[in-house]
Amino acid sequence: MILPQVRDPRLVTIRRGGSLTDADHHLLALWAAGCAEHVLGLFEAARRDDVRPRRAIEAARSWVREGTPMMQTRAAGGHAMGAARDLRGAPRFAAYAAGQAAVVAHVPEHDLGAAAYAIKAAMAAAPSGQEAVARRAECQWQRDRLPDAVRELVLEDQRRRNEICWNVFDV
Repeated sequence: MILPQVRDPRLVTIRRGGSLTDADHHLLALWAAGCAEHVLGLFEAARRDDVRPRRAIEAARSWVREGTPMMQTRAAGGHAMGAARDLRGAPRFAAYAAGQAAVVAHVPEHDLGAAAYAIKAAMAAAPSGQEAVARRAECQWQRDRLPDAVRELVLEDQRRRNEICWNVFDV
């Protein structure tokens, strides 16, 4: 579980008693989808015929752009994580990243789940001895794509939850 025991109200939607606007929630979902898509090829190389992780990423984007119901998006995330069940290494982590991206619609804090699993996928795919280089490169790639409106919020959340996210956000 990569969610904190104490929730940051800035990452809880207004309708649930926090202060996160719908617009910023959508930005987090799109960023998480981008993080997951960046490593999706690692899953697809192992399971060419399994479209569940790709559909989860599409569901996250559809939730933002077309208003796909949250429950449908959340279900797509669960299916993507199910695709990871019998895999190991980079393909497994890439499927988890896609699943986490889809469930941002339900709980915004899953954005870091998508990012962290994408970093773990990149590390697992790296040549032996190059894992730290891959971690830093993937983390920087993600940070370069953070929308300005949520940039500081995400970076602060990465610092706060880095330990429970396998310390992948150390740069």
